[in-house]
Order: sequence, then C-alpha cells, then structure tokens
Amino acid sequence: MATLTVVVALLPMLFVSGLMGPYMSPIPANASAAMIFSFFVAVMITPWLMLKIAGRAPLHHGPAEGGVPGGKMGRGYAALARPLLRSKGRAWLFLLVVIALSFGSLGLLYTKDVTVKLLPFDNKSELAVVVDLPEGSSVEATDNVVQQAARIAMDMAEVRSAQTHSGTAAPFNFNGLVRHYYLRQNPEMGEVQLNLAPKHDRSRTSHDIALDLRTRLDAVVAPMGTVIKVVEPPPGPPVISTLLAEVYGPDADTRRQVAAQVRQAFESVPFIVDVDDSFGVQPRRLRATVSTDDLDFFAVQEQDVFDTIAILNGGQTVGYSHRGDGRHPIPLEIARDKGDRVMDERFLSTPIPANVIPGARGVVELGDVIRVAEEKASFPIFRHNGRAAEMVTGELAGAFEAPLYGMLAVADAIDAMDWPEGMKPEISLHGQPKDESRPTLLWDGEWEVTFVTFRDMGAAFGVALLGIYILVVAQFGSFKLPLVILTPVPLTFLGIMLGHWLFGAPFSATSMIGFIALAGIIVRNSILLVDFIRHDKTGAEPLEVLITAGAIRFKPILLTAIAAMIGAAVILTDPIFQGLAISLLFGLLSSTLLTVLVIPAIYRVFRT
Repeated sequence: MATLTVVVALLPMLFVSGLMGPYMSPIPANASAAMIFSFFVAVMITPWLMLKIAGRAPLHHGPAEGGVPGGKMGRGYAALARPLLRSKGRAWLFLLVVIALSFGSLGLLYTKDVTVKLLPFDNKSELAVVVDLPEGSSVEATDNVVQQAARIAMDMAEVRSAQTHSGTAAPFNFNGLVRHYYLRQNPEMGEVQLNLAPKHDRSRTSHDIALDLRTRLDAVVAPMGTVIKVVEPPPGPPVISTLLAEVYGPDADTRRQVAAQVRQAFESVPFIVDVDDSFGVQPRRLRATVSTDDLDFFAVQEQDVFDTIAILNGGQTVGYSHRGDGRHPIPLEIARDKGDRVMDERFLSTPIPANVIPGARGVVELGDVIRVAEEKASFPIFRHNGRAAEMVTGELAGAFEAPLYGMLAVADAIDAMDWPEGMKPEISLHGQPKDESRPTLLWDGEWEVTFVTFRDMGAAFGVALLGIYILVVAQFGSFKLPLVILTPVPLTFLGIMLGHWLFGAPFSATSMIGFIALAGIIVRNSILLVDFIRHDKTGAEPLEVLITAGAIRFKPILLTAIAAMIGAAVILTDPIFQGLAISLLFGLLSSTLLTVLVIPAIYRVFRT
C-alpha cells in the first residue's frame, strides 16, 4: 500500500515531464505552465488513481493517541510546540528569538563570511593569457614574452596544448567579442590560448588552474610596463573587465592624472590583480619632414620622395598567384622584410630620382631631402556613450573575488591618498555623471551587471509579494491576515545564510532566484496552517486548536519540503547553480521547521 501511494504521488511530475517535457525551456512562462498543469493533475487525476489503485481509505488523520492526531510526527510536533505556546510570554520570547536569528544571519554579509557575487566561476576547458607590452614595442619582443608564457603554461599537467599569437588577433570567443580582442592588431599585443584536459581527467577547476598560472607567470622576463593577464571564460554575461573604473573629467590631462592615481589604488589592494589602464604610455615616434629647400637644391620631385618612403615601409603589389579550387589568390609583393622596416642609416641612404644639373651631385639620398625628429605619439582616445573617459581595469583573485569588495577596498585607498586641490574623484555607482567639470569615478564592469540584476530581481520579488498579498486578501477577506501568512518569508534568511557559510559559497544571482522561489513555497505552508485554524469547528480551547492544526499539517508540509530538498540536492555540486541549490535546500529546512511554530505563535500572541 505504501509503495502504491508513493507511485501515485509522483504522477503529477511524470505527467509534466512526459507531456510537456518536449516543449519545456528554462523560461518563466513554461515553468508557470508546468506548475498550472501539474496542479490540475494533482487535484484531479492523482485522487482518482489513488482510489482506483490503492482503494478507499478512511478519511481521518490517524489515531489520536494522547489526544494528538497525526501519528508519531504529530505527537513529536505537539511535544515541541506545547511548551512554546503555553503562554503568550513564551510565544513572544520565541518570536523575538526567531526574528533575531533570521535577521541576525544577514550579519554574515556584513562580516564578509558570506560574500556577494553575480555568478561563481565555472569549470571551463580553456584559458587565455593576454600580453600587453609598452606601446611601441616590436613584435619580436612581444613574441619573446608570449613564448615564455606558453612554455610556463605547458609545464602544468592540466594544459594539453597552447597556441601563441603575436601582433595579431587570436580567434576570439564570446568573452573576446565583448572585450574587443579582434582589435588586438598592434605589435605590442600578444595572446596565448590554452586548452585544458577534460573535466573528468583533472582534479582542479579551471579557476584554480588560472590562479596557479597567474602566480607562475611572475617568472616571465618582460620589459618594464608589461601587463600579463590570465583571462577566464565568464560564467555569465561577459564584461570588459571584472573590476572597471571609468574616469571622467574636464580635460584629457586631468583624466589621465586621476586615472594614474586610481591605478595605484588598484595595485595597493592585495586581491586585485592584472591591473591595467586604457592610455598606457606614449610610444616613441619618428616624424619625417620633407625639406622644400633641399628639394629645390637637389632638383628632386616631392612625389618621388613619398613614393620611395612608401616602398621602403610598405611594398607594392605586382600581381597575383591564382590557386584555383575557389581559393583566394595570393598577392605578389615587392617589399622589404618586416624586420628591416626601420628608419636607420640604410633607410636614409636610399637613392632617389633627381634631375642632373651642372655642378650637382650625381646621386641624391633620401636623407638629403628629409629631416627626422623623435617625438611622443598621442594617447589613445576612448569614449563611452559619446563622453571621453579613461579606464582602469583589474581582476580579482584571492581573499575576495567579487567586484563589490574590490570597490570598497579601492575607495578606502583613494581616501587615504594625498590629492591635489580639486583632483580627488567623486565616486559614482551607476549612471554617467552629468557634470564633468570635476573628476568622477564611475564603477562599471561586473558591478554594473550585478547591480542591475539584483535590482530587477528585487523589484520582481516585491511584485510577487504584492500579488500574493492581494490573492490572500481575496481568499480570506482580511487585510491583516495576509501579513501573518507572509511573516515566515524572512525565515528563509537563516537557512540560506548558514548554508552559504557552511559551503563557503557566495550569495549569487541563482541564490536570489532560490530565495524568490522559496517565498511561494513558504506562503503555501502558511496558508495550509491558517486555513485549518480558521475552519476548526471542534470548539476546543485555542491552544489545542493551534497544536492540532500543526500536528495534522506537519507531516504533509515536511514531506513536500523534503521532496523539494531532494530535487535541489542533485545540483548542489554544480558551480553555477550551487547557490540555487543551497537556497532551496537550507532555506526549506529552516523555514519549514520554523513556519509550523511561528504561525501558531503569532496566533497565540495576537488572537488568543
């Protein structure tokens, strides 16, 4: 009989997975449709099959041994609840303790024992090492650094292969698309793409490997000012950098001065790594100027000078080699080797065409008609939504890996710095500044995605609570009773925070989704208790009514909670959805055990 009961109880799930499974996708509309469909299966098909398969059963709640229905679970509940509900004073004390524990658990966020992050790091099969040498470096110097990084990475047991790219863009993934890696075409830019062993062939996650690799890359011998970054595929929406500070100001010099000090603040924080900025250093540039006086003196045409310089530094296409089979032809060019394309003595001694006049030199060299001067090149210009800005970027690794804690640490470092008058930036958390007459630091990157995500989910949670309130008001005809029913919702904080603390997991966006989902489950349990208490017709004392209601409802409430907890346990080891599993598992455990006591305690205080 017990086996048949379990099978019949699972029928709603089987109907949903079998009939709607092919059409399901992870969006709220399909989830709502599945819940509605399973509800009708549970209240119509399941009872009918129960009578057909298991036969008729007496409609009672089990023998009331000792005056308490609900069997062993009911008697256990009564033994625990009766001392707590014996007087209003005890009920008040119990409620105050529960409130203190529930909201006190949020202190784990303040003490940073539980951190906040958009999404934890996933376990991927690839990594990338991005190398940026000082502006103006040669591609040979870049390749030297890139090859060193590749050899160090290949010494790691989990790395299967490495592919290097110097002075040209590597094939980019979704992360590279957002970070604009396809624009990395300068000689000072390089990249190493690493392929890792499959997940089942290694004991460490890709994030642990990235942390180890970042430490090993300190052994790379590179020019001063070189930035070497270990880039991981993002677990969620990709951003330019995890920690991104945009600096706005009245002019370019002010922005760069402020950004340079902000970068020092980044570098002073131990858990902020891979620090870089958008402007770098001004590279050395050689400017060749044609002397018109020398052109007249040597009887040289200006166009001949330009053509000579173009051939020496570039080349000239003289034809194409057609390969057939639909393949692109190969251009045939007359050009110097790339390594020879420098402005040296050979470059300046190149002969150029000249008109021979009496008394003039027979051969005219390029250096006779041009003047070469060394100067600094311009800084790159970046704009965000049409406004000029400088960027300081960084990643997080070590004690904290969420941007919020890096932002707080950088803010403290900025406050501790000595700033010239009017140079200390004002810190903004969201939205570009309207007044650019003074420096402003705007936090972007993963923080912007985190802010928007939690803001929108918080608003959705508020709308959901309002909808539940209106529904309960319509059902019970009272504006106060829904507040009692919604009271157990904060009780989930206790289990959720303790669960994240035990697992050392950050409170992520999936954790927030679990918290929102728990609201509906906990409200359902409250409605079951309140409805039973309100419809009691036995005429018993109020205390006995409360204990009886809890004893009868405790078993179905507990069993449904355990079923949901078992379903959540299967995703507990998933790196992305672990937060969802922890919220459901521990939130259900704490809120279910407390709800069956808190609702009667509230009734005991305010209704009896």
